[in-house]
Order: sequence, then structure tokens, then C-alpha cells
Amino acid sequence: MPAASVAALQAALAAEHAAVYGYGVVGARMPAGPRREDARAAYTAHQARRDALERLVGGARATPAPPAAGYRLPFAVNDDAAAGRLAAHLETRLTAVYADAVAGTTGPLRQTAAAALRETALRAAHWGAALPALPGLPDDATASGGASAAAAASPSPSA
Repeated sequence: MPAASVAALQAALAAEHAAVYGYGVVGARMPAGPRREDARAAYTAHQARRDALERLVGGARATPAPPAAGYRLPFAVNDDAAAGRLAAHLETRLTAVYADAVAGTTGPLRQTAAAALRETALRAAHWGAALPALPGLPDDATASGGASAAAAASPSPSA
């Protein structure tokens, strides 16, 4: 597997570690009901995606990126409204990571990254995120250089 593909997968893996952590916070702040169930489903989906990425990276004879010891949340999450904003934030950050993965891979890996981009964009919209026309890319992506420009313009996907 090309080094660029491994790097894209490692970045996605690191972002999924952060999303799993973040959804732990989201779920803890949601009252019982449909939104908590949505958070639980997203948590499970990100765990599965994380595990699949670990297998892909390991299959490429690379050591999968471990999770961080902890993650700094972008804002205080004290209630269910803030938890919903955090979920939207996590998913929006993941769209940028997966847009980069689409750009940095080919063949079946690109298809996997595109599917993950689609899923994260749909979840971001579900949680109320205002997404650009091409999720993962800024509105001016074609003028500024595409997915890499989006990643350079936004901070780490960590929660």
C-alpha cells in the first residue's frame, strides 16, 4: 500500500478514536429517548469504522495509531443541546478527514473513504450541522486546492 494511503488511513483512524471518545460524552449528556439512541448508533458506527481502519492499517504492515490518553472538547458539554452540537462538530470534522482520505487513496480504499465521507456528512446533517455543498471541503475548495486545503484550514479532528 502506498505511503500516502497509509497516512490517510492513519489520519482517519486518529479521527475515529476522537469521535468514539466524543460520542461517549454525547451519550452521557443525552436524556433517554430517540436522540440518545441516535448517539448510541453513531458511537457504534464509529467503533466499527475505527476497528476496520485498524485492520486496514495493520494489513498494510503499519502500526495503527493508538487513541490519545484524553481529548480536549471544543466547548463545554453540560446539557443535551451542547451534546448535539458536539455530535455535529465531530461529524463535520470527520467529513474533512474523509475528504482527504478520498484524495489520498485509490481503488477500493477510495471507495471505503467515500462511503465514510457520505456517512459522516449524513450524520452531521442529522445533528444540525450546516454543511457546504461538498461536505468535507470549504465552499471555495475548487479555488483553494481541494481537500488538502480544507484540512490545512481546520484544526485537528480531535474532540
